[in-house]
Amino acid sequence: MHEQGGARGNFGGGPVNGEIYNHKQLRENLKSHQFRTGSDCEVIAHLYEEHGEEFVDMLDGMFSFVLLDTRDQSFIAARDAIGSIWFASEMKALSDDCERFISFPPGHIYSSKQGELRRWYNPPWFLEQTPSAFEKAVVKRLMTDVPFGVLLSGGLDSSLVAAVASRYLADSEAACQWESQLHTFCIGLESSPDLKAARQVADYLGTRHHAFHFTVQEGIDALEEVIYHIETYDVTTIRASTPMFLMSRKIKSLGVKMVQMKFLEVTCISIRHQTRRGFTKKHIKALHLYDCLRASKSTSAWGVEARVPFLDKEFINIAMNIDPEWKMIRPGRIEKWVLRNAFDHDQKPYLPKHILYRQKEQFSDGVGYSWIDGLTDHANSQVTDSMLISASFIYPENTPTTKEAYYYRTVFEKFFPKNAARSTVPGGPSVACSTAKAVEWDAEWLKNPDPSGRAALGNHAAACEEAAGNASYGNVISGSQKVQEGIVAKAAAVV
Repeated sequence: MHEQGGARGNFGGGPVNGEIYNHKQLRENLKSHQFRTGSDCEVIAHLYEEHGEEFVDMLDGMFSFVLLDTRDQSFIAARDAIGSIWFASEMKALSDDCERFISFPPGHIYSSKQGELRRWYNPPWFLEQTPSAFEKAVVKRLMTDVPFGVLLSGGLDSSLVAAVASRYLADSEAACQWESQLHTFCIGLESSPDLKAARQVADYLGTRHHAFHFTVQEGIDALEEVIYHIETYDVTTIRASTPMFLMSRKIKSLGVKMVQMKFLEVTCISIRHQTRRGFTKKHIKALHLYDCLRASKSTSAWGVEARVPFLDKEFINIAMNIDPEWKMIRPGRIEKWVLRNAFDHDQKPYLPKHILYRQKEQFSDGVGYSWIDGLTDHANSQVTDSMLISASFIYPENTPTTKEAYYYRTVFEKFFPKNAARSTVPGGPSVACSTAKAVEWDAEWLKNPDPSGRAALGNHAAACEEAAGNASYGNVISGSQKVQEGIVAKAAAVV
């Protein structure tokens, strides 16, 4: 919004929230415009003036905004390519005044002139038609002026995010303001597989690691608050959101305001048949209803911003254009082989081999194998057999088929009783990461009735036995401990 040679830049503006990672490059092409702030979001108004409604695809980041053009009282509303928050931030902001709710779809723009939504994000893979890209995605998200860290579960994806961030942190603008040693965070029950693996990765990378414990009862006590914030009754999403919600509260108490996280391996997921590539597309298109919803809302409930390099536009385009033949599971080739192989360097390794080739864990299992069992036991104590038998009469839409699903539905309906609210949650089997629906390409996993698709039924039992024999591995930081004085002091200065 600027004035040059008359009344140019006569816009009313509007609400905007997000992070435009390429705003500095965009400013370079707008040198004739007068910028009034250092905000990365200010480029939006200038780009609109220069290019009209078609500028949105130039933006690289996560965002949602409304822009009013007071010259003709037209406006546009747009949302980032993959989608990380509801356009109105949260459904509860609309609940008292609206009778009908719809999700503002990711990668779309609404124009009052045309009176309709249209998609602005149109990569070839979306329209049905590796290392360097991923590294760029992580480094790009080091743009920050607040204390930050990386969520580290010890799995392949989060470990790669931490490895790349740690490798490039010293040369980033973030290190100039904070520290060149990366902070990493993990949460789990006692003897959690993730806590153990994350500690190994943190030691290997030399990060300043913060491991938090929670109990099954603490998670159960938080369920209602979690469902209120994430606004869904999807079983898999709630299972995974609860530990993340508890961890975000601990992270915020340490003064950290932004985290990078692993997220969605689907772009590099293994597939058994070439036709399964269509399912991968469907999965990504539904992210805003599952994984993105979990990542955004369970962290933002505590004022923590989550950034997701795996959902970088350039990285997704590269991953989706890889020949599906290379993604197939074969003898000697495990899931996500393309990603593992891309970062398997002998000369300058990113990760130890046993982490690089660690088997995929569902997040709700990785935090501790008794977590899901505790949830199902709690639901069984709250929902009777007769209640479940009558579920189709009580909840004819998206009828819950398990006691756990029934329990979450009752909590959701307590906060959001309108028909329109329950319709915002998709029905059918969940396509969230690693669910039974998401892994239909593996015949063994199809035998698994659990909605979170525990990787393999035998592995769960074996891991429980191993966990019982390894109740303590030491050197875990209590959630009540403070982050080192340096980062706390700097955080206080910003606050």
